Amino acid sequence: MPKLRIGSRGSQLALWQANHISALLQAHGHEVEIEIIHTTGDKITDVALAMVGTKGMFTKEIEEALAAGRVDLAVHSLKDLPTELPPGFEIAAITERQDPRDAFCSRHFSRIEDLPRGARVGTSSLRRQAQLKAIRPDLDIHPLRGNVDTRLRKLEQGEYDAIILASAGLKRLGKTELIKQIIPVEIMCPAAGQGALGVEIREGDVATGRHLEFLNDAAAGAATTCERALLNRLGGGCQVPIGAFAEMRNGKLHLDAIVADPDGSKLLRESRDGDLSRPEQLGNAVGETLLRRGGDEILEAVYGRGLAIPPQP
Repeated sequence: MPKLRIGSRGSQLALWQANHISALLQAHGHEVEIEIIHTTGDKITDVALAMVGTKGMFTKEIEEALAAGRVDLAVHSLKDLPTELPPGFEIAAITERQDPRDAFCSRHFSRIEDLPRGARVGTSSLRRQAQLKAIRPDLDIHPLRGNVDTRLRKLEQGEYDAIILASAGLKRLGKTELIKQIIPVEIMCPAAGQGALGVEIREGDVATGRHLEFLNDAAAGAATTCERALLNRLGGGCQVPIGAFAEMRNGKLHLDAIVADPDGSKLLRESRDGDLSRPEQLGNAVGETLLRRGGDEILEAVYGRGLAIPPQP
């Protein structure tokens, strides 16, 4: 079996993900090496993600290493991968999905509903901010950057009354002590692809692709393909106020999706069942419906206020 080199960000969670894929590959007889690559998103830590607006901010430098042949594959949180990859790359595998929902973390409060008026909540996600504001317009939402440990430390030091993080990352790192509530999808629709890992390779690298086929999870692939099709139809990157969650229900693929104004004043929700064999069709159809119902106006306003930059030049 050939040696495979994995490109990964250097955060604790990114390295967990890379080591997870490495262990699976080693179990299949491969020798594996991990190269840590620092990305734009890792270097800019004092600005809210939505204000940065750089397309592929967590992937660009890793893709450059992939293109140059320094690494053979890259492991990403799928939600960080743009829906349209740059020319020369492809997704070779989408892994079994961890819980895609968001987690409410707090020292003193058990649920979002229990927070006092004016409570300080940390998140740098416009999607989370919008849905929080929709149900609790009285909350004081503040930017929260840094790795998982940094964010949890800020919570423990009393800088925030609560913070919202992806439950998948917390569970993978075994840092679940401060999770007080796994937020239902009906309250907070997750980001497209949240909880799944995407393994990226050079386009046309058939040999490496074959070695990675066993990592593919059919259910996760169908669900996230549907979610990413919706995100692409809405023209959104990973930092716009769009949520998408697809799952199997009674033999059908069911998609829940939202588009929201960051201040929570307007939130559009759409749900629909579709054919499991045509996940992109379902994502596109729900995206089109949301645009017709006013999603286009919401997103144009978001881009116009400089809160997020469209992924296309």
